[in-house]
Amino acid sequence: MTEAMLGPLRRVRAGVLDIAFHESGPESGPPVVLLHGFPYDVHAYAEVVPILADAGCRVVVPYLRGFGPTQFIDDATPRSGEQAALASDLLALLDALRIPQAVLAGYDWGGTAACVAAVLWPERCAGLVSFNSYKVQNIAQAGEPAPPENEFRYWYQWYFHTERGRAGLAQNRRALCRLLWTLWSPTWAFDDATWERSAPAFDNPDFVDIVIHSYRHRYGQAEGDPAYAALQAQLAQMPTVSVPAITFDGEDDGVMAPEGTADQGHHFTGPRTHHRLPGVGHNMPQEAPQRFAEAVLELTAPLRRATPSPE
Repeated sequence: MTEAMLGPLRRVRAGVLDIAFHESGPESGPPVVLLHGFPYDVHAYAEVVPILADAGCRVVVPYLRGFGPTQFIDDATPRSGEQAALASDLLALLDALRIPQAVLAGYDWGGTAACVAAVLWPERCAGLVSFNSYKVQNIAQAGEPAPPENEFRYWYQWYFHTERGRAGLAQNRRALCRLLWTLWSPTWAFDDATWERSAPAFDNPDFVDIVIHSYRHRYGQAEGDPAYAALQAQLAQMPTVSVPAITFDGEDDGVMAPEGTADQGHHFTGPRTHHRLPGVGHNMPQEAPQRFAEAVLELTAPLRRATPSPE
């Protein structure tokens, strides 16, 4: 049932990847790309996709690098999890599918990919829906300590900085990822069937390498892929989001408390509305799918005006 809600699984060569993605809705509709986070997968959008497709959107939901059936084309390509790599994968996907402009929506890693694409290539982003607001990583200041009540939430990141953490993720990936689901969304009562739909995505052979690199690179603990060095230099300037944006925080988020994004307004120079959601943790698309879909639809209006009506 869930697979049918997401649309058929397809593949396309895009940049350094053979990307697996689900697609639903009319090909002529306003394009929307929905991007999952860590440790989640495309099934996070199982209830969002039908709402958007029924509204006439072309909905694309890819597996990120290191997740599910998405694969690297060349074994020699570095298994980077850095933010510029995630955004470059997104741009390559838009190019491969010949989508000139789309609404980009995501949370966690997917929110980073969407935010970075929006600031680097704003002409390709008709609008941004981002959970936890501005998701460009400030690597230059990543070594500065946060308040203790925030630091303890990131225990898994410090764990991944160690070789013990790498081994722990490799040996206990399902148990560890399920624990993160529980800690990050304490009021989300997901069942075993919901978990089992997503868990196989973490069996990707590149999953561990990419996750470990992602959490080390963002703190300056690992070198990046030279292919993305120029983009990372641009991101070091912390460029602003100029496209229309709708951002959210969950009041029950076990990773980032809503206060964590309260001072991020200056990163948005285009139209932006921000909302705090009671009863929502870190995985908004599964915890509040209707509200997430409504935000995406709100930003598709310019694309609808630009799309000729069928005769």
